[in-house]
Parts: sequence; structure tokens; C-alpha cells
Amino acid sequence: MKTRAALVALTASTLLLAACGTTTSTSSAAKSPIVIGVSVSLSGDFSGDGKAILQGYQMWVNDVNKQGGLLGRKVQLKVVDDDSTTQQTLTNYTTLIGTDKVNLVFGPFSSLLTIPAEQIAKRYGYVLLGPAGGAPNVFAEKYKGYAFVQPASVVNNLLTFGQMIDALPAAQRPTTVAYATSNDPFTQPQLPPLQAELTKDGVKSVSYQVFPDETPDLTPEALKIVHSGAQVVVLGTTSVPQVQAFVQTFVQQHYTPKAIIATSGPDQGSQFATAIGAANTEGFLVPSGWTPTANTYQNGKFVREYLAKYGGTANAIPGDAPEAYSVGQIMAQMVAKTHSINNATLIKALHDTTFQTVQGPMKFGPYGAPVGGGTFLVQWQSGATQIVWPTSIQQANFEYPKPNWK
Repeated sequence: MKTRAALVALTASTLLLAACGTTTSTSSAAKSPIVIGVSVSLSGDFSGDGKAILQGYQMWVNDVNKQGGLLGRKVQLKVVDDDSTTQQTLTNYTTLIGTDKVNLVFGPFSSLLTIPAEQIAKRYGYVLLGPAGGAPNVFAEKYKGYAFVQPASVVNNLLTFGQMIDALPAAQRPTTVAYATSNDPFTQPQLPPLQAELTKDGVKSVSYQVFPDETPDLTPEALKIVHSGAQVVVLGTTSVPQVQAFVQTFVQQHYTPKAIIATSGPDQGSQFATAIGAANTEGFLVPSGWTPTANTYQNGKFVREYLAKYGGTANAIPGDAPEAYSVGQIMAQMVAKTHSINNATLIKALHDTTFQTVQGPMKFGPYGAPVGGGTFLVQWQSGATQIVWPTSIQQANFEYPKPNWK
């Protein structure tokens, strides 16, 4: 039978051991890495963009770890491939959050895949920063923990093109336009506002097509545009291969429009130039929210580091990479402001701050739409992309009409 003194000693010893165990556990947790789960398209239709998104994420992780990480803890990415499909994206984020218990998550490529990612983030109360998910359907989820990390919502992306066409001398303005878009939630909503703008300016729509995003052969759609004889072509494309498919048919049919713009593809730098041929990039337009020459937060450093790691020229940097890098920048600023990686705490900080990124300052509305920013138009000229609109930041004059395909 233990004496009272022995029991007191035993109790004290037990408490001391428990306290030591707690201290050790807390210390260990403080030194463990902060794990960020990422689902990206490393295979499938979006793989080109997905790999560029991953480049941007990895560059940010390298930079933040050189500075000591977040809250004194190293940052580690847990990357899984979503195969460019909604079902795999849904599975990936369910596993990353529900099973793997990652601390934070970053978004995938495209609005199509962001919607299931957002639904899972909402279920678990995680903040989700999306580098490429700005379609109306994404904001319709009404999740306060989501933010689209680009300067403007995609629905107005092409309106700058309409403004530029309207600014041409009356005698030079085109009279006909052909539209073709995938049914992707990123591309399809962009065309109607532009069509309304051009129709108001007297530019007649002679062809308007919507095709399934997974269409394996776009030759019929391209031929309809050729046969329309439209002076302007507007492509609602989600990837370089889709643009490549249209261009191949246009070249074969010796059909060159006076102007051609695509929602995505020409923003992919060297990947785009390689796919359609460097000479055929001339005159191609694409809306953009980033340029390598911009005097924005850490942009010069980002460009130097990208070129040191991946080579090439600044104009060949795919637009997805700075978008993903901006996601990391915003996360770091939220964590620094709140001194926390608690997702509920971070969500509160998401809507009361203006963040600095390589794409410029960003602020978000209640459901993640960017506030106060806007896109500009870039055009491929002499193997490089130049800002041609608006004139306030113009790097080169709008090349019009587009030269013939080579």
C-alpha cells in the first residue's frame, strides 16, 4: 500500500511527464512543415497549363522557404494529378483535406476544375485561392473562402478587344466576325459581351459555334469559319492544342483573317510558338493580366528566377506561372497578417486586405471576384508579346491587318 507521500510524488512525476510530452509534441509540431495540397493537371487536356501552374507554385515555395518559410516552418507541396477531369479533382481535394489533413490548399487550373475544388473547400471550411477559376459559375457557389487570383473576372476579358476595334478609323474597321468557343465555363461566357459590343459597332456575326471542350477533331468548326469568310476570328479556347487545331485548318485553306484573338493559348509563351510555328504567331491576340516588364511587386525577381530555372526568354514565360506564384504571395501575406494558418482565420483576412502580387495589387469581393482591376491585350509581334491596348500602357501599336500565315 502506497503512502500519501508516495502518491503525491507519483502524481507530481506523472504530471511532469505529461507536461514534458506536451511540450515535446508542441515543439515538434512547430517545426514540422506546413503542407499545402495542390491538384494540378499533369495529364489530360489541360496538362500544358497545369504544368505551368505547378512551376509557379514550386517557385513560390522555393522563395518562401529561403526566407524561413511561414511562421518559422518550412512549406511543403503535396501534388496530385487530376487528369484534367472534374471527378478526379473532386476526389483529390476530398483526399487532400479529409484524409491527408493538409494544412492549406491551392487551386487547380481552369474554372471547370475549380468548381469541384471549391465545393470541397467549402465543405471543410478551407480557404481556396484559385489561379485560373474566374468564370461566373465559380462565383455562383457563393463561398467566402474562395478568391480568383487574377486582375479581373473572365466575363469581361474580351471587351478590350471590342474597344480596340472601335478605335480603328471607320474605313479600316472590319465588317464581319466569326466566333467559336468550347462549352467550358471559362471560355463560353466571354464571347456574348464581345458580340454585343461588336454588333453595336456594326460588325456582323457570320458564324457562332459552341463545341464540347473534349471535341477530338475541330476541323469541321474551323472549316465553318473559313467558309464564312469572316474578317475577324474570336476563339474561345482552353488550351494550346485547340488553337493549334484551328490554325492548321486555316493555314491549309489559305484563310487569313484581319484579326484573330483567343481566350487561352497565345498566353503560353514558347509552348504556343512551338505548336503553331514561330512565324504563325505574328498578329495573334490574347487578353492578359500580366507582363514580364511590369513594375509590380517582386515581378523582376520572379522573371529572373524563372529564366534561371527554366531558360528561354521573358516573353516565353507562360501566363499560368505568375498567376500561380501570385497565389503563394497572397497566402504568405494573409499568414503574416494573421500569424495563423487556421483556415477560418485566413478567410476573414481574405476580404479586408489589398494584396501585392506580380500581377499588381489585388482586392476581392465577398465571393472571390477581383475588385477594381482589369485585363489588357497583348499581341505577338516579331516573336514576342507586346501590350497593344489600352494605349495608356501600350508597348507597341496594334498590328492590323494580321499578315498571312506562313
